[in-house]
Parts: sequence; C-alpha cells; structure tokens
Amino acid sequence: MLTTLLLGAQTIVNSVAALEMNIDDPASVKSVAQVLTNNIMGIYTGNKTGDTPGRFPAPYYWWEAGAVMGALIDYWAYTGDEGHNPAVTQGMLHQTGDDRNFEPSNVTRELGNDDQGFWAIAAMTAAERGYPDPPEDQPQWLALVQAVFVRQTMRWEDEHCGGGMRWQVVSFNAGWNYKNTVSNGLYFQIAARLARYTGNDTYAIHAEKMYDWLEKVGFVNSEYKVFDGGHIEKGCQDISRNQWTYNAGIVLAGAATMYNYTNGAEKWRIRTQGLLDALEVFFVWGRPEVMYEVACEGRTDQWKCNRDQRSFRGYLARFMAQTVQMAPWTADYIVPKLRTTAAAAARQCNGGDDGKTCGMTWTRDDCDGSFEQGILGQTLSALEVVQNTLVQSLPEPKTAATGGTSKGDPDAGLTGQNFTEFRDLDKDPITTGEKVGAAFLTIVLTAVLAALAWFMVTDKV
Repeated sequence: MLTTLLLGAQTIVNSVAALEMNIDDPASVKSVAQVLTNNIMGIYTGNKTGDTPGRFPAPYYWWEAGAVMGALIDYWAYTGDEGHNPAVTQGMLHQTGDDRNFEPSNVTRELGNDDQGFWAIAAMTAAERGYPDPPEDQPQWLALVQAVFVRQTMRWEDEHCGGGMRWQVVSFNAGWNYKNTVSNGLYFQIAARLARYTGNDTYAIHAEKMYDWLEKVGFVNSEYKVFDGGHIEKGCQDISRNQWTYNAGIVLAGAATMYNYTNGAEKWRIRTQGLLDALEVFFVWGRPEVMYEVACEGRTDQWKCNRDQRSFRGYLARFMAQTVQMAPWTADYIVPKLRTTAAAAARQCNGGDDGKTCGMTWTRDDCDGSFEQGILGQTLSALEVVQNTLVQSLPEPKTAATGGTSKGDPDAGLTGQNFTEFRDLDKDPITTGEKVGAAFLTIVLTAVLAALAWFMVTDKV
C-alpha cells in the first residue's frame, strides 16, 4: 500500500540529498515522514539480537521510547506502512512488565508517573487507531491503559497540595517531592480517552477531578497558561512558570476529548478554547506561525534545550492534531500552524553526512548542526509535526462502540508492587469486592476507586 502512496513523491526525496517536501501533496508528506521514521529506527537497537525490546541505547531514557512507539503507531495509521509494526509491537509488549502495567523491573530508576503515562497513551493510540491487537495470550492495548489508570489512581494524595500525583513513582528517585503537570496531565488525558473509548462515565469523573485540581493548584492559571509544577514542601505554590509545549498539548487534548465525550458541553468548549488561545506563546518567536520551545530554545547557557526537551514540540503537534479530531472547530487555528511548522521542520532536516539529519531550530532555513545531545528528540519532533499535517485525512479515533476491537481486563492494575509504600499488592492483594470492573462496569469501578483512595489514606504500610 505504501509503495503506491509514495510512488509519486519518490523522485522528490531522491532528487537531492536534503529533504524537500510539498506540504500540499500528501504523497510528498508521507515520503518525508518515511525518511524521518527510518532515521529514528536507525537509532533504535531494541530489535537487535541481545538488546532489550522497547529501549533505545543510552543516553536515551525509557519514557522517550514510549513516546516513539506512539508516534510510530500514528505513522502506520497515516501511511499504511507496516514495516516497523513488528518492532513496535515487540517493544510495547516487552515493556509492559511481569504485571502488565508498564512497570517493568528494569526501569525502577526511571519510573516516573509521566514516563509510565507516555507508554499508556501509546497503547491508547493503538486501541483508538485500530492498530493490530496482540495475540490473545499477551496484554491487550485497552487493558494496559486501564492498568496504568488504576495504578495511578492509587497514587493520588490529598495530604500534599490538596491532591494530584507526585512526579516520581519510587520514593528514592529525584523529584519524589515534586508534583508536575506532565504526570497529572497525562492521567487527565488517559482518563478522558478511556471514558470516550469505553463509554464509562467513571473515567470522566476522574478526568474532571484531575483537571479541577490542576486549576485549583495553579498549574493551569486563569488565562489557561500551563505551568510546570511545584514542590510538596511548599504546598506546590512555588510554581515553576516555565511553559513547555508538551504540557500545554497534553492538557489541551484532554480537554478536547472531554468536549467530545460530553457531546460539546459548554464548560469543556470554554476550556478547550482557552487552552488553544494560550498556545500563541509558542508561535510568536523568530518566525510567525512556526512552533518554538520558548522555555529553552535559543539559549546558550545551562538552560538551553536538553536531550529530553528537544522532543517536546513533537508532542504538542501530536496533541494539536488529536484536538482537531476531538473538536473539529479548532482546525482553523491548528492546521495552518501545523502546516507552516512542518515545512520549517523539514527544511531543518538537511544536515549531517546524508543531508537528511535534523537540527533543532525550525526558525532557521538551514540545519543548525546541534547534534551534541543526540538526534532522536529533534527527529521525533520533526516526524510528529510532519505526519500530523495529514490529520484531517484520518477517520475519527475508534471507540468500543464504533469498531474498536481492543479488549479490557477486569483485573488490570491489581497486582504488583505499588512502590510508593502505600500498599504492596503482592502481600496485601485487593479483594474480590474491591476489584475494578471491566470497562463498562461503571458501578463496580466507582466503588473500587473509592476503596483505593481510602487505602491511600489509611493503609500505609
């Protein structure tokens, strides 16, 4: 299928060393996305003998591999290219861990709620896009997302900052005393997408609870600016006011999903519009309408964009596209920005010995040569913004009622070490009366999550 789709654009890519893209030609866009995807998979070693599936080599962290998996699932949906699907499926399933909850034992030192959340939204994307289901004896996409939702629901704590989750899952990891938007925003988005996929309103209740907390604590302010987080010893009021693209995108897409799930509820329209308007800060620097990482880009001091931050713009692009699908009235604002940014990103991918290696600075016409942090982040960002210009050609994400085939698991998330020391589920398993129901069993799920919240306060061991 892909060969046919790309045939008309093949000469565009091969005629010169550097990438050239006709933004008005879907075949050209897909061809460039193919080159960028192949560049990413040229870095990936998880599909090689003796290496770990689902991992990029050092110095790249576990969470970014999960982000890549989500991008590659979208790549398959946009292009029909199945070439990387075996590596994606293998990597996703390997990183679920023994308890099928994206808490593999080999990543304890890297296990943040945000890291786990990126893997969960990759699985959610697989369910919504109709990506091929795993074999029946393997974890299923929907069940994996449900497992993460249950695990993270147990980590909500009112004691510090009036709610929310900590950044880190493991108490000995740096950042244990920090609550941030990315961790809690991903939970919000996961809950919203589970509500929409399953039709189960309990997920929506928890999504709204999380969004309300983000506003109450001040991580989303009255102007819908999305800030980074705060420390629990300060009541989370020492708010880092850095505005990162991915935080804004995560919350925006969650709000748009709630707008869709509630059939256009006015409060979610207002929130989606406010968050959309607040994106303007990322499009007014250097070159109008081209996305810019305002918190770090252009700096030359210790605050310049690090390895992780070089991928952040890609997630904003992904979540802007998701917003278009959930709230089509946002397309007039979003699509032109994606198209202008994608053209700029492709122009930046003309460096290196092959003439197709991506730099960081999309506001320049030539590659900036900033390869010192590795090239995965900026290549992933370029892929995301390029392929998501095609969003209006995709069908709306599936749900269980509209052709989704991924299966849930009534026991998802109920085994394994909690890590936070609130409760060791191996030593103190959840009883039958506490079990989370399947995706559609709203009443059971409501009772369970209430029980889990009670255990958080009263059953610390």
